[in-house]
Amino acid sequence: MTDDDFMPEDFAARFTPERRPQCQLYLISPTDVEGDFASKLDTVLAVGGVAAFQLRLKDRSDDEIAALAAPLQAVCAKHDVAFILNDNAALAKRIGADGVHLGQTDGSVAEARALLGKDAQIGVTCHDSRHLAMAAGEAGADYVAFGAFYPSATKETTHRPEPAILTWWTTLFGTPCVAIGGITPDNAAPLVKAGADFLAVSSAVWDAADPADAVRAFRAVIQAG
Repeated sequence: MTDDDFMPEDFAARFTPERRPQCQLYLISPTDVEGDFASKLDTVLAVGGVAAFQLRLKDRSDDEIAALAAPLQAVCAKHDVAFILNDNAALAKRIGADGVHLGQTDGSVAEARALLGKDAQIGVTCHDSRHLAMAAGEAGADYVAFGAFYPSATKETTHRPEPAILTWWTTLFGTPCVAIGGITPDNAAPLVKAGADFLAVSSAVWDAADPADAVRAFRAVIQAG
């Protein structure tokens, strides 16, 4: 297996401070995933360079989210991309997601691990806090997420870390880190250079005239290093 052959179960397995695979994309869903979105996702994932897809739907019932998730999970499985559910570990268990992303008020890593099992991919929002990131890593999180690095069109943000936090983290710890918040192909380079293992992006891809071309633009930035 090469660094380009990313499989869902490998989300954190090959990361050490000394050796880290090339940065990849972590796509976050738009708020509307109905209609032809599954086909759009298929086209985007076919470009390559995407490690994970997070379904993030607010103000929807569990039953609605489960129904919307099914075709998207199938697309992610087709492309060996991890399917992560936002916020809800119990629903992640119900639908058989590859993992769950936890905000600071969404329960503990230990609770999610007990529910989802040792192979689940569990990520934690850590804002701009080194303390929260270390606590998440010690609790067994599979990745920590820092941000928002830039103003975000997706959600209101109050924390604004510097890229140096990525360098600090990847120098000391093997657990992968995700950079999130307003990231576009035009501003991603400093985060890649600082050491982000994954770039979490949403509107920069889904609001683009051609989402697949947006992914290609991100990949060019990543490959330029």
